[in-house]
Amino acid sequence: MKYVLVTGASGDIGSACVKQLAQNGYSIYCHYHTQKDKTEKLIHDLQNKYPKQDFFMVQADLSKDSGLNQILQSIFQLDGLIFAHGGTSYNLLTELKPEEFDSMWQTHLKTPMLLCQNLQTKLSTSRHGRIIFISSVYGLIGSSMEVLYSTLKGGQIAFANAYAKEVATLGITVNTIAPGAVDTQMNTDWSLKEREELLDEIPLQRMALPDEIASLALYLLSENASYITGTSIPVTGGWKI
Repeated sequence: MKYVLVTGASGDIGSACVKQLAQNGYSIYCHYHTQKDKTEKLIHDLQNKYPKQDFFMVQADLSKDSGLNQILQSIFQLDGLIFAHGGTSYNLLTELKPEEFDSMWQTHLKTPMLLCQNLQTKLSTSRHGRIIFISSVYGLIGSSMEVLYSTLKGGQIAFANAYAKEVATLGITVNTIAPGAVDTQMNTDWSLKEREELLDEIPLQRMALPDEIASLALYLLSENASYITGTSIPVTGGWKI
């Protein structure tokens, strides 16, 4: 049985990943930060549907050093890692506070890198180790008002490209998925006009669904994707800026 850690399992994309992994026989460490009730319900439902698989709740604040240790203490076997956590800060660069830089840097880059460092031995033991970052198309092209977020998502892509070369001989692949607009809770504050203007720029005339991102993550975890590494895959509906 294969075990996967999904960070941000209580989020829209993270929970979609968890559900698809469970349907395909994986056991899962479900990380969350504050949404305990939602994560408990998710795990309860999965345990009823898939009683022969294991599902664990792992609470940790990944913007703090303590979050790293909380996750590491919970992992006993690992075959895959999906980083699906982390939000944005929608502001001009000149309006960001120093603590926002520190928190987002640790959440999006420092803690994931340290998790990879500390879990590398377990992933190499698997001989089928998979690491997947749910990054963002903004990590490839950048976005005004989200300069810090874009920079850190670009950092995830750069890290994955470099780390993939370092661990290739260990049987570990490292890839990033770079979604464009995804229909999640992060977009609920958009006005109707903002949503319409965005959809006009997307050739497919809609946002991606969380399940569509999760399906690609599931493929990258599979044996069929064993020759894909150090790659960033945009999922944008044809949207380019």
